[in-house]
Amino acid sequence: MPHTHFDLTALPQSARYKLLTATVVPRPIAWVGTQGSGETGKLGFNLAPYSFFGLMGSEPPVVAFAPGDRADGTPKDSALNIGSGGEFTVSLVSAALAAVMNLSATDFPRGMDEAQALGIQLAPGRRVQVPHVAAAPAALECREVQTVSVGRTRIILGEVLGLWLREDAVLDAEKHHVDTAALDLVGRMGGRGTYTHTRDTFTLGRLTYAQWQEQEQEQGQERED
Repeated sequence: MPHTHFDLTALPQSARYKLLTATVVPRPIAWVGTQGSGETGKLGFNLAPYSFFGLMGSEPPVVAFAPGDRADGTPKDSALNIGSGGEFTVSLVSAALAAVMNLSATDFPRGMDEAQALGIQLAPGRRVQVPHVAAAPAALECREVQTVSVGRTRIILGEVLGLWLREDAVLDAEKHHVDTAALDLVGRMGGRGTYTHTRDTFTLGRLTYAQWQEQEQEQGQERED
């Protein structure tokens, strides 16, 4: 089957976005909570979803999300609130929370509390001062360790200091076994407005080199027979 090649260096941003978000799927959703100063001088809580998000490692555990910059080049509220070495939370989004998560993407004025406006209950953190979405099946407590800017792409790297998991998804706390399907998380598919469920899974065992050799020998004998 032939392939079509797109030279991304020759395309506008809108075209690059459409092509890449339709291809790199599914993408987990980081519902990022940050604490900042509102226009009245009082501390304001900001809650915003980002689908440019992923787990980057486990030693130390690091996540990355990309809030990007606004059209005028200024940082978005999440990035402003986090700053250098700041704390943030990542609430993971279940199917039951998808609709209200989508509402929180509304361009509310800076300093406005999205959680309060949308009636989203928050839960206090343990390793960080920033709260997370109480109804989220899982939440990560993070601290910024580095921010990388490439043009208008701003990538925030955060060390994960704590993890909240809903009890029904914890199969064995001592052995750290998690029922991932019970989280019922959703991911982004394509661009704006398209999501997917994550329950449709399949398993492939990872082979050692010796097992692969044995498998190849067996298949070779079958072909000869």
